[in-house]
Amino acid sequence: MLQTIFAGTGYYVPDRVVTNQELTTFMDTSDEWIVKRTGIRERRWVDEGMSGAEMARRASEMALAESGIEAGDIDAIVLGTLTPDVFFPGTGVFLQRELGLEGIPALDLRAQCSGFLYGLSVADAWIRSGQYDTILLVGVEIHSTGMDMTTRGRDLTVLFGDGAGAVVLTSSAEDGRGVLSTHIHADGRFAEMLWMESAASRNHPRISVRDIEEGKHYPLMQGKEVFKHAVARMPEVVMEALSANGLTTDDIDLLIPHQANLRISQMVQRRLGLPDDKVVNNIDRYGNTTAATIPIALAEAVRDDRLAPGDLLCLVAFGSGFTWGSALIRW
Repeated sequence: MLQTIFAGTGYYVPDRVVTNQELTTFMDTSDEWIVKRTGIRERRWVDEGMSGAEMARRASEMALAESGIEAGDIDAIVLGTLTPDVFFPGTGVFLQRELGLEGIPALDLRAQCSGFLYGLSVADAWIRSGQYDTILLVGVEIHSTGMDMTTRGRDLTVLFGDGAGAVVLTSSAEDGRGVLSTHIHADGRFAEMLWMESAASRNHPRISVRDIEEGKHYPLMQGKEVFKHAVARMPEVVMEALSANGLTTDDIDLLIPHQANLRISQMVQRRLGLPDDKVVNNIDRYGNTTAATIPIALAEAVRDDRLAPGDLLCLVAFGSGFTWGSALIRW
């Protein structure tokens, strides 16, 4: 039986470091306020001219180099983002072009903060079925060009950063190694609790002067509700994955949660009863890069020697939609 293994990991973040102190120069906030509520101390923003496809290419090249696999051996691209380079086509085809590839499918997913796990679920199914042997899975976001850089938007603007993470997935017949299972969910009843209302094809026109004046072209969030749902759904879906595989939280060697807010990650950690050395948190340096947070954190964990062969890795995310999911991987 074929299983999906992680052959290589990679990430890229822009050179520009934006500290909390810099944010105080154009909105009413403070380093203390941001750190206390989010755990974020700095984030990365792209310089003008940098695209999501370029960041994705740089992350992908690192993952390919680690895997020892040539770009030409990729059978398919799966890319998660909520900030595509253009309205259409998807960023995946631009990444394909950046890598010099032709003909292979490039699938873009819009599952927001859960995008990487949704993408992993798709890629795992393709590999297990034998349809494709080698898949490039990417999460990439550019938030900095679409945030409200005034006091009105500070609650959300302070949260987000730019970056890309990538993994090369391949098939293996080695029993017990690789992706054990993925578990993805959604509940559209809460879609408006974290969303961006305009520009939208359902609007006539897609964006108006009034939309801009009212800030509808910026993301909006009901923070308390999002927090409440996140700290319930994330432990729940981790336990779902463990139960499906006959495992317990004691079996987890490393947990990589979506990096939305340090307080959320800490609450999830407490509810699962995991010690600090079994949880990855890098939100203090990058902020929330939505679909890119898990692959960036994974690539850093690999380079920090936090995963050894045979370790049980758990990934978990929650985000707009609401969407959420988890995955268990035998490293």
